[in-house]
Amino acid sequence: MMSTSKSIFSPASGTGPFDRNQAERQLALEYLAEAWNGAEEDGLESASLAHASLFAALATFVRLHGEEATADLISQLPDRIRNGEYNLERVLQ
Repeated sequence: MMSTSKSIFSPASGTGPFDRNQAERQLALEYLAEAWNGAEEDGLESASLAHASLFAALATFVRLHGEEATADLISQLPDRIRNGEYNLERVLQ
């Protein structure tokens, strides 16, 4: 059973940046947050977890969609990051 405590992945506004499959993606984030919190409790550093998570995510995208589609997706990230899409502390209006 998932805990209901706020995780590092919980947006401050209470809504996620997801445009589709929001409920499934939010549940997936809750599972990841639970694993992340457990790893931190075991002494792993957040930066190490973030790097491992990025590697796993990118490897999965490459396996599912191919290298070119993954590269196209990643090329959009700088603008999305600068626009605040990954800032969990921003308030969505």
